[in-house]
Amino acid sequence: MLRTRPARSHPGGTPRTALVAGATGIAGRALVDLLTREGWRVLALSRQGTAADPAHSGVLPIAADLTSAEELKAVLGAANPTHVFFTSWSRQATEAQNIAVNAGMVRNLLAALEHAPVEHVALMTGLKHYLGPFDAYGAGPMPDTPFSEDEPRLPVDNFYYAQEDELMAAAERSGFAWSVHRAHTVIGYAPGNAMNMGQTLAVQATLCRELGMPFIFPGSETQWNSVTDMTDAGLLAEHMLWAATDEQTANEAFNVVNGDVFRWRTLWPRLAAEFGVEAEGFDTEPRPLAAQMADMAGPWKDLAARHGLAEADIARLASWWHTDADLGRNIEVLTDMSKSRLAGFTGYRRTEDAFKDLFARLRSERLIP
Repeated sequence: MLRTRPARSHPGGTPRTALVAGATGIAGRALVDLLTREGWRVLALSRQGTAADPAHSGVLPIAADLTSAEELKAVLGAANPTHVFFTSWSRQATEAQNIAVNAGMVRNLLAALEHAPVEHVALMTGLKHYLGPFDAYGAGPMPDTPFSEDEPRLPVDNFYYAQEDELMAAAERSGFAWSVHRAHTVIGYAPGNAMNMGQTLAVQATLCRELGMPFIFPGSETQWNSVTDMTDAGLLAEHMLWAATDEQTANEAFNVVNGDVFRWRTLWPRLAAEFGVEAEGFDTEPRPLAAQMADMAGPWKDLAARHGLAEADIARLASWWHTDADLGRNIEVLTDMSKSRLAGFTGYRRTEDAFKDLFARLRSERLIP
């Protein structure tokens, strides 16, 4: 159960206003859904400026490029959000470029809002805070699992650290409170998102059923056998709103995962059953999806035409590289939620249900048959 303060009004009766950066992404969509249900006015910022759900009332889509300080200042000059939720990122070729671009986006947005009555800024990051950046993912020194928020930073460059530093520096200048939300792999609905395991596995399973292929686990023996966890996008949204509206959580970083733990060797056959396909687990070495699904753009386009699906471009639904990276790790990945629990957050999801809910949404939106 989500426990937050109601969306209070300012003098004159105007409700609180949230600016969601990355509003069409996997976390941003869930935030827009939650905030509108809770009665907030929402400024939905994305590069295209399209509303994640046109049916939402009280949502103003805003088109802006977060890498352009000038464009943000021009577009947001009259915006007066009380709360900012930053969920956007831009994948670059190297970690140095990740730092320059992604830290710059945080800096640009907060500079463009220096005139606004911002009370709280919530920043979404992830477990690369503990695992290291893509350049050295899981390869260097790491803390023991379960990861806890009081671990020191790793002695490597990491764009999450740079984003945190920009956030804290802006908070010091402007006087707003902040929170950082370190999610594990996020399960949620977001066509076009570059880091989307749930949709990726749905596309894999759909193709396996259509082509009579087994549903092969792509990852490592460690991931197949170890205990792990994940983060539902709806739960992440609840967590970010909770921290943004509770004074006792100000200026803190929090891990955020569903609350359950599981092993892929148990969950994989259950996901296969959802699609009526044969599950095949780890066998001697990883079998990455980038290789398994290398030539599936054409078959997916044909499948989409046969079933009247809404998206024929497989690249807008499946991110093989990201799922391969997550499931190919040779380390246990498990997160401690004690800090959030002790602070009063009681949200919970069962990961199997999060996957099944996503699959149902994909079918209802005609993205899978």
